[in-house]
Amino acid sequence: MSAIPPPATRDSVLFVTLDSCRYDTFAAADLPHMKGVGPLHCAQAPSYFTYGSHAAMFVGFTPGVGGLPRAFLNPKFAKVFKLSHAGFSVEEPAYALDGPTVVEGFRRLGFLTVGTGAVGWFDPDTDAGQALIRPFDRFRYIDTGRGGIEAQVAFVGEQLDGCAGDAFVFINAGETHVPYYHNGAPWDPDDNPCVPFQEQDRAAECRARQAACCAFVDAALAPLIERFRGSTILITSDHGDCWGEDGLWEHGVSHPATLTVPLVLRIRGEPVAA
Repeated sequence: MSAIPPPATRDSVLFVTLDSCRYDTFAAADLPHMKGVGPLHCAQAPSYFTYGSHAAMFVGFTPGVGGLPRAFLNPKFAKVFKLSHAGFSVEEPAYALDGPTVVEGFRRLGFLTVGTGAVGWFDPDTDAGQALIRPFDRFRYIDTGRGGIEAQVAFVGEQLDGCAGDAFVFINAGETHVPYYHNGAPWDPDDNPCVPFQEQDRAAECRARQAACCAFVDAALAPLIERFRGSTILITSDHGDCWGEDGLWEHGVSHPATLTVPLVLRIRGEPVAA
């Protein structure tokens, strides 16, 4: 029988992005573990494609609820992560950091920084991927074809074994990205129901498959969420997808469907409500 891992420290952080996950998908899906982190908020992403959104989040501009004067839900009011030289906010952040990125800021504070990404923007064999992952102490690119979220969670667990101090953990889950496939799903992984400029309306398939993928990720994340329950947990999406709205499909275009994302937040063990 395997030993139960120790809980993360109070200041530790688990930061999860469900790549391309729409707000309405998350809201409708059965996600007991992720929704158990705190109340669900309808937020606006900083960009409409993976690299742009993660680059913004890695300097402290996480998705937020505009116009709401609530710390951490509205980064303009108070950021979760704030670099000393970047961005105005009314109140103090949850984490004040120094460095070119949030990840480097946590490293300078002595945190173990662990990351894993599932979509091509995190591929270490590309210059763009290196720009995103370079600051991490340990990072692994694991796409959905090579184990997906289950392998990512296993990798994170291995890196945390023996870590008695603070940790910053980042996971980019790829199952919710087109073609919306998870291990064992009863549909063809090569069948993409969301292709830019397509004329066939496959929105219903997109919705059902992304919801199933979201539930699959939720189950896989359960042990990590429990481990970080007394710590900071931020679960969101980098952007959404268009499913035929205004004749648009997929992402990479600025549209309400690509900019509206879920946000669930817990700061040092306390759920953040509106």
